[in-house]
Amino acid sequence: MAVPFHTLDEVPELHYQPEKANGNMIIEGDNLIALKALLPQFAGRVKCIYIDPPYNTGEEKWVYNDNSNSPLLKEWLGKVVGKDDLTRHDKWLCMMTPRLKLLRDLLADDGAIYISTDNNEYATLKLLLDDIFGEQNFVGVLIWRKKEGGGQTDQFFVTEHEYITVYRKTDQFKWLNEEVEIEDTEFKYEDEEGKYNLVKLAKWGNTARKEDRPKMHFPIFTPEGEKVLPIAPDGNPGRWRVGKKRMDSLIENNLVEFKKNSEGKSIAYEKIYFDNGNVKVIKERSILYELANTGDGSKKLTELFGQKDKFQNPKPVELISWILLYNTKENDIILDSFAGSGTTMHAVMDLNSEDEGNRRCIMVQMQENSEEEPEKNICKDLTRERIKLAIEMQNYDSGLKYYRLGIPLDAETMLSGQLPTYNQFAKYVYYLCTGENLEAEDKINEADFYVGEYGKQAIYLVYKQDYETLTRLALNLTLAEKIKTQQPGKKRIVYAPSCFLDEEYLTDNQIEYVGIPYNLFQRNQ
Repeated sequence: MAVPFHTLDEVPELHYQPEKANGNMIIEGDNLIALKALLPQFAGRVKCIYIDPPYNTGEEKWVYNDNSNSPLLKEWLGKVVGKDDLTRHDKWLCMMTPRLKLLRDLLADDGAIYISTDNNEYATLKLLLDDIFGEQNFVGVLIWRKKEGGGQTDQFFVTEHEYITVYRKTDQFKWLNEEVEIEDTEFKYEDEEGKYNLVKLAKWGNTARKEDRPKMHFPIFTPEGEKVLPIAPDGNPGRWRVGKKRMDSLIENNLVEFKKNSEGKSIAYEKIYFDNGNVKVIKERSILYELANTGDGSKKLTELFGQKDKFQNPKPVELISWILLYNTKENDIILDSFAGSGTTMHAVMDLNSEDEGNRRCIMVQMQENSEEEPEKNICKDLTRERIKLAIEMQNYDSGLKYYRLGIPLDAETMLSGQLPTYNQFAKYVYYLCTGENLEAEDKINEADFYVGEYGKQAIYLVYKQDYETLTRLALNLTLAEKIKTQQPGKKRIVYAPSCFLDEEYLTDNQIEYVGIPYNLFQRNQ
C-alpha cells in the first residue's frame, strides 16, 4: 500500500500561544498519512513514542479505512469492526503494520516505542513487533493496574490490568534509572584504605546452584588456610558471583574479607569502598500497581472541561509522565499518533514544568466524523482544547501549533495545479534525495533555488508555487553557470521541471538533473 507524502499545512487560527509552541504540534488527519508527512522533518529524531491504539474489543466501533488496491482489503473499507467479525484480528494487524513501520523510521537510534493494549491483541502485537523491530530489540512488558474494583461483567475474574509493550530501535537505547548519591555514612566498615561495605561473593537468587555454572564453583582460602566453598541459599553447593580470574584479582588486591556465620563457618565477602562518585541505582518494577488509574485520567478531564465523560477511558497524565521520566531528557521529541484526549502532550508539559526541560511533543488525531456526525472533530474540539485548557489552568509556559494534512506530493496532484509551498517541497525533495531530514531549514534560499547540502552533494530545487511560472522554469545555461560557482567541490543535484543542457555539459560541471514532477520519486543513489 503506497502512501504518498502530503504537506502539513498550518492552521493559524487554531494555534495557541504559538510563540511558546517550541515544536509542539497537533496534526489533524489520518495518522498513516500524517506519519509519512512527518518523515522529511523528523525521520530518526523522535526519542520516545507512546501510542494507545484501538484495543479491538469489538465494542469500539472502529472502521478500517486505509486505501488499498487489494480486492480483499477494499471489501473491508467503511465497515465497523465488531466482536463477531471473524476477520477483526486481520483488520487490526493490517491497520497497525504500516503505521508501526513508519513509527520505526521516525524513531531515533536510541529511542523506544511504548504501546498500550489489553488481552485482545497483546499476543498478535508481540509477534508483529518482533517482525518489524526485531526480537533482539524487545525491552519488556509493563503491567499497568488501570482500575480498582468493578468488573463484575467479566466472565471469569476481574481484569484490572493492561499491557504496555516496549521495543527499542537499536541497542543504543538506555533506560534512565534513577540514581541517588550514596553518603559515606552508609558504609559500615573502615580500614586504612577508607570506609567500605561488604557484599557476599556467593551468588544468590536464580541460577545460584553449582550445576548452574559448574566452573564458578571452586575453593578459596582464608588467611588461616581454611577452605571456603560457595553455598546456595537453599543449602546446596553453590557458585560464586565472579569467575576464577576475577576472584584471584580480588584476593590479590585485598578485596576479600571473611566473616564467621552462626555455625562457625567462614563466609567470603567482597569489600566495596566508598567513593565520592558512588551512586545507588534505583530500578523500577515492571508492575505499575499504584501509579494512577483510568479514574484519575477521567477526573483530570472533568476538572479541565467542567463536565463528565468527555472521552472514554483516558490515560492518566501520571502514567505517561512516568514513561517519559525514564526515557527522555530536556530537548527530546515525543510522538503520539493516536492522541485521543491529548494526555501525552499534557504529560510532556507537566514534566517540563517540573524539571525545566525543553521536551517537544507531536500528536496526531483524526476528526472521527461520520454521516451521522458530520461536524464531529475530536482533534480540534477535544485534543487541542484539552491542551489549551491545561496551559491556562496549570500555568504552563507553553503553546502549540495546529496543522492539517494538505495536498499529496505526487505527480498527479502537481500536474493538476495543486502545488506545495517552496519550503514544503524543498524539505520533501531533500528527504527523497538523501533519506535524511533537513536540519538547517533556515539555509533554504528560494531566490537561488538552494535547498541544502549533504556530504559532498549540494541540492537545488528549481520551483515556484505557481503553475504557469513552473511550466516555464528549466535548468538552463544561465542558471547552471550560477550554480556551478556555488558550493565548490560538491556535486550539484538539481531538481527542475525540464533541462536545456546536454549530458556532456552536466557531467563536466558535476551537475545531475532530476526532472519534476515525473522523476521526483527516484531517490538519488
